[in-house]
Amino acid sequence: MSIMQLESLMTKQAEREYLAKLGDAGAQHSLGKPFSNEDCGLTLSSIGTVMALMPPAPANILDLGCGGGWTSIFFAKRGYDVTGQDIAADMIDLAQRNSEINAIQHKAQFVMGDYETLDFTESFDCAVFFDSLHHADDPQLAISCAYRALKSGGTLITHEPGEGHSTAPWSIQAMEEFGVNERDMPPHLIADCARTAGFRQLRVFPMQHDIHEVFYGAPPPRLFSRKGLRLARRVLSMLFTPNMRRSSIMVMMK
Repeated sequence: MSIMQLESLMTKQAEREYLAKLGDAGAQHSLGKPFSNEDCGLTLSSIGTVMALMPPAPANILDLGCGGGWTSIFFAKRGYDVTGQDIAADMIDLAQRNSEINAIQHKAQFVMGDYETLDFTESFDCAVFFDSLHHADDPQLAISCAYRALKSGGTLITHEPGEGHSTAPWSIQAMEEFGVNERDMPPHLIADCARTAGFRQLRVFPMQHDIHEVFYGAPPPRLFSRKGLRLARRVLSMLFTPNMRRSSIMVMMK
């Protein structure tokens, strides 16, 4: 067994043990998402944006790396038929419990499996990685599995952190404490994997926290000041030249 294969086995096992290490407090936090998040408002904005980019309900949705299932619940409440996937058995149990609490078990089912080896074939109208692809050992395998799972004309949506995520203090802490992957997952990397898998019509959108910082943050500076010109360039970049290195939402068509 190679070192890379051994490291992959270790990180996948760490993902399976993640919830157990978090304990009851972690499970309760997961059940309360997104309202238990400190950045609840931005998280709600983000999931709303993702849902606005999805095909209209009813449609079949594959929620990849769903964890405790809060994203699946949002999708199901909107009228989608959802299959949530996670690698950890206790996360799947928690997601099923979450669906019962929210009375949407008739619209959502949960399956345990590795999103790098799933065997779904042309079963879904849309697949979503919401803050989960950056935990992958091999993003190419994960995106290729999503491609196979989609019907012709299906949509893949990713909501992932960009460059710098892996070196952020909270990411380093998570890797040291739990042994999980915390990768940079910028648009240029996702785009390369998506094109290799066969996706077309790739589009890149700014994250809600960037939009919030620009438009809802501190009072805007004077237009022709240095700070004002930097802000203007950033706004123009959001509109016309997506940053392929920052955190992003991406939409890809099969």
